[in-house]
Amino acid sequence: MIRAVFFRNREGLITGFHINGHSGLAPAGEDVLCAFVSSAAYLTANTITEIIGAGADAQDSDGDMILTVYEKLTDCQTILSGLMLHLEETGKQYPDNLNVTITEV
Repeated sequence: MIRAVFFRNREGLITGFHINGHSGLAPAGEDVLCAFVSSAAYLTANTITEIIGAGADAQDSDGDMILTVYEKLTDCQTILSGLMLHLEETGKQYPDNLNVTITEV
């Protein structure tokens, strides 16, 4: 199961995410859902750090990505909200393989 947790502060702004796990649809390296989620997460992280230029910490290891944004939060809301919606809608198609939650921090 892929788990995507989005973090929201008290003002309602998304401050980052933690995505981990494997979908189990196919072996590692052949799983299209894992590749789909990874690609979307990398696109989001790279857009935030390299295009928007927001201060952020990004950590990545096999099947585990954490992004925490600490500057330009308002500027990052569109891309973070887009990723969250993208994964929520995909989770509806793969409810046994992808779970999306929101946690207040």
